[in-house]
Amino acid sequence: MRIGIGHDSHRLGPGGPLRIGGIDIPHDRELLGHSDADVLLHAVTDAVLGAAALGDIGAMFPDTDPANRGRDSAEMLTLAWRRVVGDGWRLSNLDCTVFAQRPKIGPHRDTIRRRLAKILDCPAEVINVKAKTAEGTGPVGREEIIAAECVVLLESV
Repeated sequence: MRIGIGHDSHRLGPGGPLRIGGIDIPHDRELLGHSDADVLLHAVTDAVLGAAALGDIGAMFPDTDPANRGRDSAEMLTLAWRRVVGDGWRLSNLDCTVFAQRPKIGPHRDTIRRRLAKILDCPAEVINVKAKTAEGTGPVGREEIIAAECVVLLESV
């Protein structure tokens, strides 16, 4: 068994919708980044690559490569996951936390879980998604950024 930890954060800017966990959430702000800036999928990608000792998202999809500009993070996670599976691993558990003052993530939790399960080709029951606000403090509380952290447990097949 192997454990991986993923973390990512992106600045918020005007516009919308907000893409988190491979879904669009209605909002007056959007995440800014080189790709589509899906903070949760980036954290998951880092976690699965880390658990399999395959580096990180920046090494696999460098922001210096023009092909990654505006790239769909679900595609990046899919490609990373294929490498992990190809190295003989399967997902045992994925636990994710999204740090956002708003919008509320709770109403979208099950949709995000199902989207992650589809990307990772696993049952949604092995995936947990939760959210925390910063209670008005720090860059999350001031709605300057949204961050995500996750931990993954992989089992050898």
